[in-house]
Amino acid sequence: MTIARKLFGRTGHLSSRVIFGAAALAPQTQAEADQTLEMLLRYDINHIDVAAGYGDAELRLAPWMAHYRTQFFLATKTGQRTAQAAKEELHRSLERMQVDYVDLWQFHGLVDPIEWDIALSPGGAIEAAVEAKAQGLVKAIGITGHGTQIAATHRRSLERFDFDSVLLPYNYLTMQRSYYRENFNALVATCQQRNIAVQTIKSVAQRHWMGREKTTTTWYQALETQADVDLAVHWALSRPEIFVITASDVVLAAKMLDAADRFNVSQVPTDEAMQQMVERVGMEPLFV
Repeated sequence: MTIARKLFGRTGHLSSRVIFGAAALAPQTQAEADQTLEMLLRYDINHIDVAAGYGDAELRLAPWMAHYRTQFFLATKTGQRTAQAAKEELHRSLERMQVDYVDLWQFHGLVDPIEWDIALSPGGAIEAAVEAKAQGLVKAIGITGHGTQIAATHRRSLERFDFDSVLLPYNYLTMQRSYYRENFNALVATCQQRNIAVQTIKSVAQRHWMGREKTTTTWYQALETQADVDLAVHWALSRPEIFVITASDVVLAAKMLDAADRFNVSQVPTDEAMQQMVERVGMEPLFV
């Protein structure tokens, strides 16, 4: 397999540019999860992103980590905003995955202004993160979020604390919005200057379900044909500064890995091709 790797910011880890989104494991049995994780070995994926809030996903990783811990950069997230609650959730995550440390611990969905201030102020989750890093329980600290404001919010977050990574949406349609595009580009520029890893999500998002019959386990309707997934993933990977995290559906994740395996920098989709897909499948913004 030929999925490229690049340094994950200042961590020194050479991560696969496509990161496995382990939210896809949440609805799976352990036997199903084991088969899914075998797929990562076939594609030489060496970076897993999970969260305390992803149902039983952390539990599904535990048997795998017992055998392959050193082969994977392991990231998880906390949704807690105060130091004590975040500390307790970190220890629960470590116990659930049966590991001694995680390579990256992230503040999950830190978007709300009040929660943002609590988490990044004295007594907030940031204190737990700094303490955990000093203790060797976490190697790096990151921040994640959704929505049209998140690129701008992450820029503010980097003024408050020197995070090791950021995570936010990135796809063709979202980047057509000038406010988001300008803040995303400015965020990436700052991250390049400070050697902060940029992770992206929602590369294969199509629109909200809006009452349509659900065919995947994602909370949004995603592109499903391999040809469309190819276009979306190749467009995202054409930006060399970023990492792409797979969708929270095993079938979609497999299609994204297949697309990434065939990515060629000399054959990047044109804006015209992307716009044609937008119109053909009826893509709509997830965040307004």
